[in-house]
Amino acid sequence: MNDESDALPAGGIAIVVGSSGGIGGALYGRLCTQSRFRTVLGLGRASSPPLDLTDEDSIAGAARHVSGLGADVRLIIDASGLLHGDGLSPEKSWRDLDAAHMARAFAVNAIGPALLMKHFLPLLPRQGRSVFATLSARVGSIGDNRLGGWYSYRASKAALNQFVRTASIELGRRQPAALCVALHPGTVATSLSAPFVKAGLDVQTAEQAAERLLDTIDGLRPGSSGSFFDHLGKPVPW
Repeated sequence: MNDESDALPAGGIAIVVGSSGGIGGALYGRLCTQSRFRTVLGLGRASSPPLDLTDEDSIAGAARHVSGLGADVRLIIDASGLLHGDGLSPEKSWRDLDAAHMARAFAVNAIGPALLMKHFLPLLPRQGRSVFATLSARVGSIGDNRLGGWYSYRASKAALNQFVRTASIELGRRQPAALCVALHPGTVATSLSAPFVKAGLDVQTAEQAAERLLDTIDGLRPGSSGSFFDHLGKPVPW
């Protein structure tokens, strides 16, 4: 855990993007039980205001709504992600590559979160600790790729990691105490991972994952901005 000087100041706003998903819902529920935040806001396509990662106008509108709430934004967690669905599934071979499926994966897993950074990072206060954390995936690590496959998901999450690294540098110039990080949540019992869970994996409930992720965020040290951590707080190679 951080010492008191590294803690998120009390009384601010916490935001979970993708709060209708398994991990996002668990994160939102857990944050709502914590008295340190004045407001906990869950955002997604069905929220008010709505936020659709594939619609920049909705992202900008949600940011304007948050800026009018009258409190410092201290924590933003992007819990969005797309692995399969709507005809999309992880590719086993380059023979399975499809341009439309790749574009969809990049739109949700990389471009959308980058636009979140564009509109929400400026809302972080210039003084005191604040955190922007986005859920990446270990399979997005280029250095850790030993099995191949899953081209679109791997590449889109690798792109997300680069967005995090690059945005953290600019953020550090504007708000030196703010952190921008990528987090690997581990294997979680949600609809995203259910078709791909194999025997022997450490499968967490969404509530366990949320607890570990929030502990990891609380344990971030100064200088960790622009880094990639797993749900136990251990660094993941790029």
